[in-house]
Amino acid sequence: MSPMQRKQCLMNTVVRPDPVFVRGQGAYLYDQAGLAYLDWVQGWAVNALGHSPEVVTAALARQAATLLNASPGFYHPPLLELAEKLVSLSGMDQAFFINSGAEANEGAIKLARKWGRLHKGGAYEIITFDNGYHGRTLATMSATGKPGWDTYYPPQVPGFPKARFNDLDSVAALIGPGTVAVMLEPVQGEGGVIPASDEFLHGLRALCDRHDLMLIFDEVQTGCGRSGTLFAWQHYGVMPDVMTLGKGLGGGVPLSALLARRRHCCFEPGDQGGTFSGAPLACAVGSAVLDVLAQPAFLAQVRQRSRQLREGLEALSTRHGLGEVRGLGLLLALAMPDGGAVELVELAREHGLLLNAPRPHCVRVMPALNSTEAEIEEGLRLLDGALAMLAHPRNAVPA
Repeated sequence: MSPMQRKQCLMNTVVRPDPVFVRGQGAYLYDQAGLAYLDWVQGWAVNALGHSPEVVTAALARQAATLLNASPGFYHPPLLELAEKLVSLSGMDQAFFINSGAEANEGAIKLARKWGRLHKGGAYEIITFDNGYHGRTLATMSATGKPGWDTYYPPQVPGFPKARFNDLDSVAALIGPGTVAVMLEPVQGEGGVIPASDEFLHGLRALCDRHDLMLIFDEVQTGCGRSGTLFAWQHYGVMPDVMTLGKGLGGGVPLSALLARRRHCCFEPGDQGGTFSGAPLACAVGSAVLDVLAQPAFLAQVRQRSRQLREGLEALSTRHGLGEVRGLGLLLALAMPDGGAVELVELAREHGLLLNAPRPHCVRVMPALNSTEAEIEEGLRLLDGALAMLAHPRNAVPA
């Protein structure tokens, strides 16, 4: 088959650019022509340590030669080790492992509904938020507040009233006898990288305590060091009752986690599962990645690179007449009030920089957490060139 015919073998679920990437190393992706691209997408914040880091490849090799899959019905060392580490580091009491963030969030929804049946008279409604994002299963799409998603696969799963982000009164107005939980991202990634305010999260914690509701943090994107702390709730000082993790936890290998405090751990055998739940290969990698991410010196370096990146983006915003820079850690966005984010992504790729546009009015940057000072500086230079070309397409010369 020709390259075009091969591409047509794929279902039409995403718009992909023409390059075919064949190799990744650290901060860079390489296409079939040998061209290098500085990757500030990193699999949507999946590659916490960049492409093919030694810690991941070594863990894969060791575990692949020992035990690939024991079935979720048996104990094995990687499962026990990863659960112990996450419980210790997070302050939670129990963990369940699965493959994707959507599955972890689906598990959190199930846990909340069972807890509501046992302890809240059958309450099942989970308050979520406009512009929030929780995944692509039917339930997590219903929990998601992304505009237009309610029309994709009707009817939606009931039980997810939507409040306004950073508006505590809008949450309070939705609480009723059927409410069991509040679920949100500490930073709305797909919504345009909108951080929760300190006042809002502290208010949510108090509101949930007052009404005996579960507070669920979807940290699939903000967790595992992305925010500059190991978990974003530590940045705010607001501990949830349930937390979901994914993306960076596996460092490129499919792995996610559902964590909960003991009071809310009400699953019994048969309530939740999955063929690849807690598989040795994924858990061994997750354990090795977590050993790196949890080091105080590593997290301090993430915060240092975050300051460098934020300051650089703010300087570019001033130079090119753009909007605010927002986000936490190495999950940042540059607002473009006049639009053009999708066009900028294409121009940046021509310059050798990979970006993401979650909304038409902002670009999102998610570099590897172990990016160097020089790599951040290079990305800012490439972005500057793409912005100049966007503003003056006939006169600008690629950097």
